[in-house]
Amino acid sequence: MSVERYDVVDLIRTKRDGGQLGSPEIAWLVDAYTRGYVGDEQMAALAMAIFLNGMDRREIHDLTQAMIASGERMDFSALPVPTVDKHSTGGVGDKITLPLVPLVACFGVAVPQLSGRGLGHTGGTLDKLEAIPGWRAELSNPEMLRVLAEEGGVVCAAGAGLAPADKKLYALRDTTGTVESIPLIASSIMSKKIAEGTGALVLDVKFGSGAFLPEIERGRELARTMVALGRDAGVATSALLTNMHVPLGRAVGNAVEVAESVEVLAGGGPSDVRALTVALAREMLAAAGRDGEDVVAALDDGRAMDRWRRIVRAQGGDPDAPLPVAREHEVLTAERDGVLLAQPALPYGVAAWRLGAGRARKDDTVQAAAGLILHAKPGDAVRAGQPLVTLATDDADRIPRAVEALAGAWRIGNAGEPIDDGGPLIADRIA
Repeated sequence: MSVERYDVVDLIRTKRDGGQLGSPEIAWLVDAYTRGYVGDEQMAALAMAIFLNGMDRREIHDLTQAMIASGERMDFSALPVPTVDKHSTGGVGDKITLPLVPLVACFGVAVPQLSGRGLGHTGGTLDKLEAIPGWRAELSNPEMLRVLAEEGGVVCAAGAGLAPADKKLYALRDTTGTVESIPLIASSIMSKKIAEGTGALVLDVKFGSGAFLPEIERGRELARTMVALGRDAGVATSALLTNMHVPLGRAVGNAVEVAESVEVLAGGGPSDVRALTVALAREMLAAAGRDGEDVVAALDDGRAMDRWRRIVRAQGGDPDAPLPVAREHEVLTAERDGVLLAQPALPYGVAAWRLGAGRARKDDTVQAAAGLILHAKPGDAVRAGQPLVTLATDDADRIPRAVEALAGAWRIGNAGEPIDDGGPLIADRIA
């Protein structure tokens, strides 16, 4: 689409004034932005207008389709088994992809997990896995297909040709305060997932203090929007609305989350990480036509661990190599006897980020060993002086600002007082 058919300023004014953009206008706009005819400053103005005034379902559908059309589409039809993917909107301590992919792959289902890197307080799956010596995130399409065909699962970075319009717009949103727009979040996620070519998709949509959209109703709206986009595109799509009010598990960071994931694959690990892994595995297998499989048994009898080791090796990693250990540690302790009543997730994500586990800009490097270990969770009894959280980093100069982020990050009270944990781990299912 090379002819410049519209004046972008007119389109900005339309959204600024609460109007709707037509399908041809959206298709032209995304194409022109991808080609560089529409500048970042103009798209930033339009993104802010969308943030403030929203889009209707037809506009969101058109935006998603235009971003898909900006690049290539993958095709897994040559595989002899069904394909299913999972996407999480991100949260503090959310390492579920690591045990989930090998678990689902145990049951004759291929899992093409295209994942991302962390930005801000939410960690990235690829950053976590790169803590494993030798493991590679960047695979060519033929390499990805080979690992998927041989091992049943792959976790890797999306190629540059997949929805390049979204890649440009995502970076712009992060620097212009428009990340939390439901139309822009939904079209961003679903353009990549639909272009990926998977047959079914399960969404893990977070709400709570550590999520991009803290309010549960906003999370539910996002889930419904994305499920509709998937179904409109012919992809069997469902969503679980899950609680990110407190950190997930006890590890927040990179290598520490890998270690916790391996505990889950060994049949142990924190109860919330294990429960969400099992729930999402069941949802994914049902979407792929494999209802009724005993996923708990596959965790407990070693099948999921064996598959994990095979997938890690297939991507160049050594599953037996020691994980990186930080050079510097700081332990924060309980100030009194009592019960841990509150542990809001956001400060822990910010602290891990400040320790070096995350990045402020997309080209920042991360420390594999940086992160936090939580020694108590809401509802646990604690004693004065008992460790509550251990901070880990390779750079001691990072510790003071991380400690500062954790000021007021927990509340200790008396037995019988209400526990502020945000409610059930899984609040709703949307299909």
